[in-house]
Amino acid sequence: MQGPDSLSIVLFAGGFDRVHYALVMASAAAATNRKVTLFFTGRALAALLDEAEPGVPGWHGLDAADDGRSPAERDGWFTANGVAGLEELLGACVMLNVTVMACEMGLRALGLPPGVALRPDVPVKTGGVVTFLNDAPKTGAILFV
Repeated sequence: MQGPDSLSIVLFAGGFDRVHYALVMASAAAATNRKVTLFFTGRALAALLDEAEPGVPGWHGLDAADDGRSPAERDGWFTANGVAGLEELLGACVMLNVTVMACEMGLRALGLPPGVALRPDVPVKTGGVVTFLNDAPKTGAILFV
């Protein structure tokens, strides 16, 4: 039996571990020649925000990791222990042509101003749920993280 030919992931929770693992799944699926779309909404949108201040990536504003550590602490632990960090995974997704979408409604729901600065190193499309659903192939899988 063959698996789905594409993977569309909705990231609506802002916990660091959830966002990190969604990037693991997205990069792995893209590396195995599947079309992949990441749809960031809600608190997960922090992963796409530009630097909060010089040298501090927006993803530091994600919610705490499952073990209670800050996103920066958890990411540091991952990289020190041979696990790809968030920057590496996001870079792999970009390199593997994963489609990255930011939910317009989610940006408004967070109270972010129109045109808020998103990461310049990640090609981000903005759109809504209809845009996301139209992007998802009928033969693909949709996951909620």
